[in-house]
Amino acid sequence: MLCAGKKSYFAAAVCVITVTSMLAVSYLQLQRLPHQPKVIQEGRRCRGKIANSTITALKGNKTFIISPYFDGRESKVTRLIGIVHHEDVEQLYCWFCCQPSGKMYVSKAKIDVHSDRFGFPYGAADIVCLEPENCDPTHVSVHQSPHGNSDQLPRFEIKNRKTETFSVDFTVCISTMFGNYNNVLQFIQSMEMYKILGVQKVVIYKTNCSHLMEKVLKFYVEEGTVEIIPWPINSHLRVSSEWHFMQDGTHIGYYGQITALNDCIYRNMERSKFVVLNDADEIILPLKHPNWKAMMNSLQEQNPGTSVFLFENHIFPETVSSHMFNISSWNTVPGINILQHIYREPDRKDVINPTKMIVDPRKVIQTSVHSVLRAYGKSANVPMDVALIYHCRKALQRDLPRESLIRDTTLWRYNSSLIKNVNKVLSQTILRVQN
Repeated sequence: MLCAGKKSYFAAAVCVITVTSMLAVSYLQLQRLPHQPKVIQEGRRCRGKIANSTITALKGNKTFIISPYFDGRESKVTRLIGIVHHEDVEQLYCWFCCQPSGKMYVSKAKIDVHSDRFGFPYGAADIVCLEPENCDPTHVSVHQSPHGNSDQLPRFEIKNRKTETFSVDFTVCISTMFGNYNNVLQFIQSMEMYKILGVQKVVIYKTNCSHLMEKVLKFYVEEGTVEIIPWPINSHLRVSSEWHFMQDGTHIGYYGQITALNDCIYRNMERSKFVVLNDADEIILPLKHPNWKAMMNSLQEQNPGTSVFLFENHIFPETVSSHMFNISSWNTVPGINILQHIYREPDRKDVINPTKMIVDPRKVIQTSVHSVLRAYGKSANVPMDVALIYHCRKALQRDLPRESLIRDTTLWRYNSSLIKNVNKVLSQTILRVQN
């Protein structure tokens, strides 16, 4: 059992997470929606402008719709991923138009604001509506009333209607890219490490980045590795770069990261066997296996019924470096060279290291950043001797002398392939521009 760890408090925390994820049954009781859809119009064409933005604000309401997804795991519902004000949004209605009959159905929504708002007035929310039994609607509109003119409401395409064969094994969800992100070299190194480890798709929710970073993203999009989801959340809400509310007048934390992660899980639910939730400066490094596929096969075999695997985050301070792999052509590229950072901080007494996840997206109902909130199946912590998260960033334990850090060269196992691949990308993007 992965619940047994080297620290009793750590094991206790893991088991709490496991028990929490097993409470999906009680959640299903909540999800049984009593409001059957009612016909309010007949014999009309489905009208209303198709929404084509990632974030759509509903008029006269403190509600923002990201995207609706069909969810047939328990009952026939449409689940809309959105952002709502946790107090001011009390009721919403889904308007379904069924073709070819032209019947318009209205279904009262269950608004489920996620529990991890961290004090902000706005938070991620599931807006869940029962669908009509006798049709499979392709689009839905959302309104604060069961009455009105459907022609004036934006229509959203309902995704995941059809079950698909997995097109990829691993999709990495990165949210969110903001602050004119310019850590170009580390980003390229992370991307190439993901590919070496078995990733076929990386989804990035992008608010903004530097001009140079745009060129790199364009390369990866054309290559077919990266999918960019525009994330203009700062056009709708006052965003904070902090994860917790600072009483500073902001509306939502960390550029709406939690909403983006939930959308990414549902967006890839039918097309990816696993979804990986981590940041662009984080890499899950397997210690006993050559790649993620072999690692996950082993973890699933050892942990039947587990749908969420949590990996410990370990800091490799960017201020402490090795003289190895000082590659001259990389010195002109903005960002960190992770191959030079092989000293990690030791565990802190009585502090549990945060985690990031690899999940079976079809088993997840709601997720936070470091653990799932609701899921079918169990969660399990992966022991550090199996894998760890390499996280090169600013030091957390800033006063530690160098000799107190732990030399960990796991990343160097991949140095040959990584250097070759990074050089190839740089020659086609950054270095080409500079020449």
